Amino acid sequence: MLIGELAERTGTSERLLRYYERVGLLRPQRRPNGYRFYDGAAEESVLRIRALLAAGLPTRVIRQVLPCTAADAAVMPCPGVLDALRGQLSALDERSARIASARETLVRTIAAAEGALAPVYPEPGPVRERARESA
Repeated sequence: MLIGELAERTGTSERLLRYYERVGLLRPQRRPNGYRFYDGAAEESVLRIRALLAAGLPTRVIRQVLPCTAADAAVMPCPGVLDALRGQLSALDERSARIASARETLVRTIAAAEGALAPVYPEPGPVRERARESA
């Protein structure tokens, strides 16, 4: 199938399919006229790529994992794949902790700002009385 048909079948833009090729995730054949031609397995590959991207994997890890996926997108234990997945999970955990910390700081900042914006009604006192007398 041509790139347009693959794009339509997978709901993926042609530009993104070209990107997948450039980073080594897809390997279409080329026709004599230079057009890309994808075999029937390309559709499944694109859907697996999209699922792995949605799981937060970068393309460099997907390139390593993709050959180790079955038709049902299950990952088989190929050499190095589990280490790559664990590394990515660790990176996501670290990012999640940083986001949680930033969120907590923002919550405290908002709470403090809301407290500072509360109306303040000064009590009459000697400073206020002197200010009124000098006016």
